[in-house]
Amino acid sequence: MGIDLHVHTEESDGILSVNEVLKLASERGIEALSLTDHETTHGVELAQKVKDKYKIKVVPGVELVTAYEDKEVHLLGYFEESCLVNLQLQDRLKELRLQRTAIAYDMVKRLQQEGLSVKWSEVEKAANPEGTVSKGHIMHAIHDLSKELPWKVIASLFQPGGAAYLPFLKHPFAEAVDLIYSCGGIPVLAHPGLIKDLKVVNQLLAERPIGLEVYYGYWEKRETLIKEFEALGREKATLITGGSDFHGPFSRVTLGQIDVPDECLENLEIGIKSTFQTKTKVSF
Repeated sequence: MGIDLHVHTEESDGILSVNEVLKLASERGIEALSLTDHETTHGVELAQKVKDKYKIKVVPGVELVTAYEDKEVHLLGYFEESCLVNLQLQDRLKELRLQRTAIAYDMVKRLQQEGLSVKWSEVEKAANPEGTVSKGHIMHAIHDLSKELPWKVIASLFQPGGAAYLPFLKHPFAEAVDLIYSCGGIPVLAHPGLIKDLKVVNQLLAERPIGLEVYYGYWEKRETLIKEFEALGREKATLITGGSDFHGPFSRVTLGQIDVPDECLENLEIGIKSTFQTKTKVSF
C-alpha cells in the first residue's frame, strides 16, 4: 500500500492546493495519506469532501512547532475525523497561527535591517490568508525577488546564526503533547534526524509517551538514520510513522517517495481509535 503520513498543502507552507495534492497522490498510487499542515486542520476538512473521488484514505493530522530547551522541535498530531471540530484544539491552533505570524513579521524586519528589500506585503501574498505566515513564505518571497540567490543561501538566513533566525518558543513541547492527547489524538515526534542531537531525541521520548517519525527523506545518510531511528522507535516510542514532508514540486523528496511500511498506518489507526475512545469515556 502506498502511504504518506506527512504532507503539506497551501493551507500552511505548501504550494499545491488540497485537491492538487490528492490528485497527485492518486496518480502516484498512494492509498492513504495524512495532511499535516502547520497549526491548521482546514486542509483536512477540504480533503474529506473530495477523498472519495480519488479513492484515498485521509488521516487527519497537524504539525505543531514546539519548544524544548530553547530549541524548536516539530510535533505531528494524528486524530479521528470528529476531533476536527474540537473547540479546544481549534482555539489553540488559531492562537498559535497568530503567534507564529508575529514571529515571521519580526524575521522580515530583521532582514530589512540587514539590507534585504523583502516587504511584508510580498510575504503575505505567498501565504494563505487564514493560515500561519512562516519562514517558508519569507524564503519564497526572497526567491521571487532574487532568483539568482541560491536556495541554500536563502535557507541559511533562517538557521541558527542567520540574520533572520528567530525560533518559536511560545509553545512548550510537553504542553503540545498534552494538547494532542486531550483532544483524542496521537503525538509523534517529527523528523528526529533534523534535531541533530540523539540525546535530545531520547529526552523527548522519555518526557512523554509519543511516537517517532522514522521513515523520512531530508537527512544526510538517509538509510543509516532510518535504521537507527527504527531501532530506537521500536524500543522507546509508542509507535513509528513516516512520510515525505512534501511541500510542492520544489521539494527534494516528492510525494510518496518514502517507503512507509503498512504496519505504520495500521498501528497509528489502532492508537488513534484507542486514545479517542479513552478520551470519550473520560469526558463523559
